[in-house]
Amino acid sequence: MLEFLFQRLIIYWQKWVIFRFPNQRRLLSIVTIKFTGAFITGLCLSLLFAACAVKNPNNTTNVSANNSTQTQASVVRFGYQKSAILLKSKGLLEKRLQPEGVSVEWIEFPAGPQLLEAMNVGSIDLGHTGESPPIFAQAAGAAITYIAGIAPSPASSAILVPKNSAIKTVNDLKGKKIAFQKGSSAHYMLVQILEKNGLKYSDIQPIYLPPADARAAFVKGSIDAWSIWDPFYAAAEKSADSRVLIDGTGINRQGGYYLASKNFANQQSEIIKVILEEIQNIEQWSDQNRNEVAATLSPILGIDLETMQKSTNRKKFGITPVTQDLITLQQQVADKFYELKLIPKQINVKEAMLTPEQYAAFSLKTK
Repeated sequence: MLEFLFQRLIIYWQKWVIFRFPNQRRLLSIVTIKFTGAFITGLCLSLLFAACAVKNPNNTTNVSANNSTQTQASVVRFGYQKSAILLKSKGLLEKRLQPEGVSVEWIEFPAGPQLLEAMNVGSIDLGHTGESPPIFAQAAGAAITYIAGIAPSPASSAILVPKNSAIKTVNDLKGKKIAFQKGSSAHYMLVQILEKNGLKYSDIQPIYLPPADARAAFVKGSIDAWSIWDPFYAAAEKSADSRVLIDGTGINRQGGYYLASKNFANQQSEIIKVILEEIQNIEQWSDQNRNEVAATLSPILGIDLETMQKSTNRKKFGITPVTQDLITLQQQVADKFYELKLIPKQINVKEAMLTPEQYAAFSLKTK
């Protein structure tokens, strides 16, 4: 039946061409051959796809047995900052995910806000930041999801001033130019320190700069103080002629978060579970092998060993489940930034959370 219809179609087509182009019979024969070949090729492909459809009547993508409702990712795009470069340098995620046919692409960012901007536009799948960047990202409409907490390291952040500065106390910061990455953990630490000492955010002149630019401004003397975190903090202590005015001890109660795009969190829970297991493993190893951590990171970051050891020794390692206590603390961060009119609208951080059942599936234990 198909052959008969095909023959009739060719005949009618040829008659139309002869009528329309009476002097192009040679062209007609060539085109007829090509048309016939294209038709047969298309017919064969149609039959092939039909056969495939019969073998897979539901037209679904094959997935692993333990993740039957999810599409398996082939590449995990991991956004990171220098403070978590050890995970990349050890290659543990690659080794763990390779048997599943999943590779890892690492993309470095100077700070959390830039990392979450990339996540919002679909350039990365997951990464880590301090407590503040997710607030700004959610307020801007980013579809992000908290997947784990990071153990707080209060002494790993500080406000620095030049060694010869007349600034001796927090109260002396009034009216001064203070640099920090907007929407970062250093931003929120500064807000807390000011309020604890009876100052308002409006009492200082905020200078929004990423770490590298802030360091340059600090060394040049164009700013009065710098709110910053490790390893930039440790490096500035050693080589930027700086003095610690105050650190985050007694102030910082959160260490930050690992986050994923909402789509990745919903579709790749098995991969996230594996990633968090490997992060927890490297964190536990790091806690017990601090000298080796410093020796590994020193040449990678271009920071001398003594400075790297100082940074490593004041860090608390570990990741934690996203508990109700953390959610409450994070909501306080959001409310404070809204109160200061630093975000355009009030947000509910729970809207960026997974269900308790999903968090339980990650099997994270409180350290």
